[in-house]
Amino acid sequence: MSARDIRVAEAAALLGVSTDTVRRRAQAAGIEPSTTAGVTSYPAAAVARLATEQAAAAAAGHDQLGDLGPASARNRLRGIVTRVVRDGVMAQVEVQAGAFRVVSLISREAADELGLEEGSLVAATVKATNVGIEGITR
Repeated sequence: MSARDIRVAEAAALLGVSTDTVRRRAQAAGIEPSTTAGVTSYPAAAVARLATEQAAAAAAGHDQLGDLGPASARNRLRGIVTRVVRDGVMAQVEVQAGAFRVVSLISREAADELGLEEGSLVAATVKATNVGIEGITR
């Protein structure tokens, strides 16, 4: 393993997937692992390519969660709503997007219109300091 190699577990953490998924994606892309002292790793440049491909696929809406429509925001994190706290005017929406917990304050009216509840599939769009929530069609 060279200094420019990334261990499978590290690659999985960076990509937000399981180690098995890293191995499958690497094999499908023709990326050969190296094994030293029982530790499997991949070239850092290859892991970067996998991350770029994953991001491009997600941006194009090609995944198992449903298609997203076009939007100006490029930082879209797909996730699942874990908590919604509504009060008179506002709603606090907590989303788990891979390893990331995203919290957004939106109007209660918007939360009601989107039908947001625990278990709703959403995309959190991040632009500057604001996080918006949009529903995902299945």
